[in-house]
Amino acid sequence: MDTVWSRPPRAPRQTLTLDRIVAEAVALLDEEGVGRLTMRRLAERLETGSTTLYWHVKSKDDVLDLALDAVFGEVRLPARPADGSGWQAPVRELIGGWRAALLRHPWSATILDRPLMGPNALERTEFLYATLAAAGFAAPKPAAYSLSNYVMGSVVMQVTWQERDREDTGEFLRERAGRYPALAEHGLDHAWDATFDEGLGYLLEGMEHSRQRRSGSPGVQG
Repeated sequence: MDTVWSRPPRAPRQTLTLDRIVAEAVALLDEEGVGRLTMRRLAERLETGSTTLYWHVKSKDDVLDLALDAVFGEVRLPARPADGSGWQAPVRELIGGWRAALLRHPWSATILDRPLMGPNALERTEFLYATLAAAGFAAPKPAAYSLSNYVMGSVVMQVTWQERDREDTGEFLRERAGRYPALAEHGLDHAWDATFDEGLGYLLEGMEHSRQRRSGSPGVQG
């Protein structure tokens, strides 16, 4: 597999470093979004030529991979319990930090379908798998998969919703309250943080009960 991560790093050229490229790419994406990112625009912002830029990266895809992994690098790694007990607290912290980092850079929600093979993403995924395995999940992949899909799906929904006219959607449902009474009553409150935290709690509690049932251990750890 030929990715920006599988190639050996190249030495800086004319004071341009890969770190500087990534930082400028993230700034451009934050300001203008993925649709405005081109190699030419990035080179102009770096005050360099395209040839120098291509010395470090082969394509726009490389730049997007690097920028997305830089976002993952903003997620602080929690302290891991020494014996695997109390696994929910560090997992909750990791997932919450992951969501916060993605929301700070809304463009990231539009490219989460890319393979997350960068060192920052892999290090945090490794932490999640290792924490779940140490807690007694014999097969941590389904649990990790559920958590990662929950955080990515919630970010995509929030970013997409906030980019649209929410008042039009609310009015649409209110006008049809007779047909969709539950949605009209409960579906218009977008307290994003509280909703995310409560949903994450449901996931973690369900995972803990499943872990107990399979291991035969009593009590709920948190």
